[in-house]
Amino acid sequence: MKVDLPLSVPGGALGSVAEVARAAEAGGFDGVSYSETTSDPLLHLTVAAGATERVDLITDIIVAFARSPMTLAVQARAIQDYSQGRLVLGLGSQIKPHIERRFSMPWSSPAARMAEFVAAMRAIWHSWETGEKLDFRGDFYTHTLMTPMFTPPSDYPQPKVFIAGVGERMTEAAGEVADGMLIHPFSTERYLREVTLPAIARGRQRAGRAAGDFGITSSAFIVTGRDEAELTASATRVREQIAFYGSTPAYRPVLELHGWAELGDDLNRLSKSQEADKWQQMGKLIDDEVLDAFAVRGEPDRVGAALRERYSTLITRYAVNEVGIGDPTLQHQVAATLRDD
Repeated sequence: MKVDLPLSVPGGALGSVAEVARAAEAGGFDGVSYSETTSDPLLHLTVAAGATERVDLITDIIVAFARSPMTLAVQARAIQDYSQGRLVLGLGSQIKPHIERRFSMPWSSPAARMAEFVAAMRAIWHSWETGEKLDFRGDFYTHTLMTPMFTPPSDYPQPKVFIAGVGERMTEAAGEVADGMLIHPFSTERYLREVTLPAIARGRQRAGRAAGDFGITSSAFIVTGRDEAELTASATRVREQIAFYGSTPAYRPVLELHGWAELGDDLNRLSKSQEADKWQQMGKLIDDEVLDAFAVRGEPDRVGAALRERYSTLITRYAVNEVGIGDPTLQHQVAATLRDD
């Protein structure tokens, strides 16, 4: 199982990315990742590419629907060649309110749109690589114009494309068109076994793709600490993050599988309230049973073994989830226990 570290930099600032990336590579880890929150992940991975030689560079995730396939194809092509073939392009759809109201972009049929987004990017890359006419016509995207002036060099193979998702239709789309899947942290071992993996298999079967040639990356929550105070603080942060995800209707199927639909209703209702401390109140609704379904808890030198025991037969790599491990030194300590011998 490969192990990746997040590019944990305060506020998403670029200034210390190179140092963090070099430390991850020196520590023997397999990749570094950045998720689109306060900054564009491709900016961070560009800096990381220039500071490293070996580690994979992973967007975990970048919001596909905030961009066009052409825009992202250009950016990904540049980083893939600059890094000498180390980019793993992890795509996420985000949810409708963010796409329409934060990014002012269209939203419809997210699974079908995502599958077409990937197909469009690959058509663009293929046109650049071969010189063939670009003629992609889909339901959501059309790309039919490409001239030599706008054709970048293609020195390395196309980057691998992973899709993130929770629902069955997006998961099937990942199996059908992607090289792998980023398992959302709001997934449990049971949901992974009973819903996610079968949906991936259906997508791959529909596309006539080989069953085993597919990457599965988990970023399951970890609750840990070097003393009782750190352990408590870690659990609080993870409970609040679980509550935040649980308030989203799109993720309700995970709760329903476990018989926790009412919890989802309570979280959603509270998230829409005007209470100043609503996020803290929501976190208190996540009891130990729910916490232990979504997170692995333990001391820093033991939690890695517990996570491997739970997930090693289900996933191909693990991306350290920094919600419960804010200290980079502790991230390295925990991640070291996860690496293959």
